[in-house]
Amino acid sequence: MSKKKQPETAETEQAAAEQAAETAAEQTGTEQPAAQPAEDWKAKFDELNDRYLRMAAEYDNFRKRSQREREQSYNDAVSHAVKALLPTYDNLERAIKAETADMEYKKGVEMTMTQLVESLKGLNVTIIEASAGTGFDPNFHNAVMHVEDDSLGENVIAEVFQQGFQIGDKVIRHAMVKVAN
Repeated sequence: MSKKKQPETAETEQAAAEQAAETAAEQTGTEQPAAQPAEDWKAKFDELNDRYLRMAAEYDNFRKRSQREREQSYNDAVSHAVKALLPTYDNLERAIKAETADMEYKKGVEMTMTQLVESLKGLNVTIIEASAGTGFDPNFHNAVMHVEDDSLGENVIAEVFQQGFQIGDKVIRHAMVKVAN
């Protein structure tokens, strides 16, 4: 008899537990389908996957922003150093234009100027195009004089007083020019 009581007791306890679950579901008015745990896992997976994708996108944006900031700080440092060298460039340019009888001296000044220009090119610094006869662009040129000249067109550079420089899209120094008409 003891063997029969144990299975009956287990069956009775299981039936009582099922009865209690049904009663609780009826009282709350909700029945939980058997597929609910799988849907919970899928929702949790979707939420975590979305968080992962957002975090990956944020990291990618951070990496790109950091790269741009490093490039910008490099360009700022180079432009600051080049600004310190521009008076030397201007003096060498004046020395080349000056008349002299000593050709060895003139050749030495020209070689120094060539070396300075090559060093600037090595730093990705370019000279802004500003020669007589080219068009005036206020983004790159600084007009300090205006002259009426019928031989030149409208907004054309008549003379260049000081050469301009830029690194990438950033202007280090605007070219100082005289503009016609």
